[in-house]
Amino acid sequence: MATNSAEGIRWDLSDLFSSRDDPRIEAMLKDCLARAESFANLFRGTINTAAGPTPEHLLHGLNKLEEIEESLSRVANYSSLLYAADSLKPEYQDLEQKVEQRVTEVKNLLLFFELEWLGLGDDVVKHLVGHPTLKSYGHYLENLRRFRPHRLSEPEEKIVNEKDNTGRNAFGRFFSEITSSLSFSLEQEGKVKELTLSELLALLHQPDRQLRKSAWETLFQWLSRHEQLLTFIYDTLIQDHLTMDRLRRYPDPMRERHLSNEIDAAAVSQMMAVTEANYSIAHDYFRLKAKLLKLPRLALYDQYAPVGREFTPFPFAQAQQVILEAFEVFAPAFRAIAAEFFAKCWIDAEIRKGKRGGAFCASPSPRLHPYILCNYTDNLRDVMTVAHELGHGLHGCLSRKQSFLNYDTPLTTAETASVFGEMLVFDYLVERQTDPQVQIALIAGKIEDACATVFRQNVLTCFEQEAFSKRRAGRLTPQAIGDLWVGANAKYYGDAVEMPEGYRWGWSYIPHFIHSRFYCYSYVFGELLV
Repeated sequence: MATNSAEGIRWDLSDLFSSRDDPRIEAMLKDCLARAESFANLFRGTINTAAGPTPEHLLHGLNKLEEIEESLSRVANYSSLLYAADSLKPEYQDLEQKVEQRVTEVKNLLLFFELEWLGLGDDVVKHLVGHPTLKSYGHYLENLRRFRPHRLSEPEEKIVNEKDNTGRNAFGRFFSEITSSLSFSLEQEGKVKELTLSELLALLHQPDRQLRKSAWETLFQWLSRHEQLLTFIYDTLIQDHLTMDRLRRYPDPMRERHLSNEIDAAAVSQMMAVTEANYSIAHDYFRLKAKLLKLPRLALYDQYAPVGREFTPFPFAQAQQVILEAFEVFAPAFRAIAAEFFAKCWIDAEIRKGKRGGAFCASPSPRLHPYILCNYTDNLRDVMTVAHELGHGLHGCLSRKQSFLNYDTPLTTAETASVFGEMLVFDYLVERQTDPQVQIALIAGKIEDACATVFRQNVLTCFEQEAFSKRRAGRLTPQAIGDLWVGANAKYYGDAVEMPEGYRWGWSYIPHFIHSRFYCYSYVFGELLV
């Protein structure tokens, strides 16, 4: 059964601020605003000139911009991390909204700098980017130019930033508050227990088939009752994206993501096509697993059922030990960095109502350190999740030599680092196991993780493509969007896995669709590369 050995494992955010009432939050926001006003007075009209700025002047501007942006990131990350840890607390909701508005105010004062850079001619840009003075910012400056055809005027960009706070971003917060507040009643071992979404999903990895089925039905009963609400949120967000894509002259809904990932659209299309053409690999595995479980055919709730002899339970302290030992085998420096996350409370692993589901790693700036959120339910898959997020964390720590404007990374690169963290732990566990049944469990788990990371994430991306395409013709209804979801998944599962009717709502609790459209193909890229 899912337990909570991670109880009490909460992050310590005091390296950012001491509390939501820390006066330094307001002081930093006011300071950022004042510096942004001074920045505008100093640099407005000096970048987009006939001859262009001198390299020294542009460098001075970039340094000043970086200082302001880094301070903003510190405040914004603090409020968002508090909110992720408990999105039901009114004081955290208030702080998140307040910071969002204040950050927008500052960013709108800084907008002109990027727009003036984009207004320069190619010859001037080539000279500046190639100048030794600007060597460390060459990639950043070139990358900005990739978005040149899609930027609006300064007044229009300001309006977009303002409207997103009460539009796209507000719907995202609404979705987070809904899913983090979920509580499910389910009978286990003769007692009715109240479970979070993370705890309920963890039951799909339990050996008891009836328990898995009950967990599955419980989830989809709730989703079906709220299909109108969840569909409305997603439908509204898709239309918002489509409107902005039209205004920004993006040729298709995925182009913005490709530009931020610094990857060619043709490469992504080819990767997705080849991945879909090989769904039969997953079909073969599902049929094999049905035989191992002595079932004529897998039901969807059997997909992650354990085979062989599992590590159950897998307490958080044991996960910490295994991950650190696995990282040390690869490089002692990896262990040293990862050990800080545990020792210095940079991880929030405890399960609790109000906490955001899933897992993520946030890296506020190179002057600070990353933070990891996960919902640890004492199974092997959660060990891999922690390893995955620590891969991100290591990447963030090893990137500290970069300046703030160079600190961010494309998702395709980021997910390569995280999958690498998983692979280190998997290799470590397999190599040290002598029990054949445990080895079978490990290998089966890894195959299922690979299927989920490559094939299923491809399915999610294909579903998004279909949803955006269909929305052009009009509003998405629960029936229409459910049909798209079932159709995309039918290709993946084929006749090897039975999909129950309730699975038509399986799209509706996936946060990537709400917060980061077309994120999921980056997982495919990362897994295949590693």
